[in-house]
Amino acid sequence: MAYHGKCSSNQCFKELEKFIDELPEKKGALIMVLHKAQGIFGYLPPEVQEFVAKKLEVSLAKVYGVVSFYTFFTMTPKGKFPISVCMGTACYVRGAEKILDEFKRVLSIEVGETTDDGKFSIDALRCIGACGLAPVVLVGEKVYGRISASDVQHILDEYKDA
Repeated sequence: MAYHGKCSSNQCFKELEKFIDELPEKKGALIMVLHKAQGIFGYLPPEVQEFVAKKLEVSLAKVYGVVSFYTFFTMTPKGKFPISVCMGTACYVRGAEKILDEFKRVLSIEVGETTDDGKFSIDALRCIGACGLAPVVLVGEKVYGRISASDVQHILDEYKDA
């Protein structure tokens, strides 16, 4: 399995194990550990969920339940440049759906998918709290505000050589 985190899978598991072993209290640490794991691996595949369950001595069902409940967690790898389109009320009424459709059209992927080259993934968010800049798109942590569907290709072009 290819991990899209910042280390090889063996290094990743060692880093996560060290983090868990150094916790002063494992009880109640599941969400914190999952955040750390996702930061290390880039996503939470079944092997990582099983590892966390074993190390924290909780059921795999409990781990999966938390991962599938909270939208922050993902079980599929995100692209090198994750694109998040805000679909909150302010963004939606100002054309966010057309922007999302244009990203999907240009990249030939759906929400929750990653391009074959691993460069881009698309997500739709409820609200990112930048309503004054609506409609808003995030690429990684870079914010693009007051954009339209015609800006999509220009945004993607910024990352073509990266």
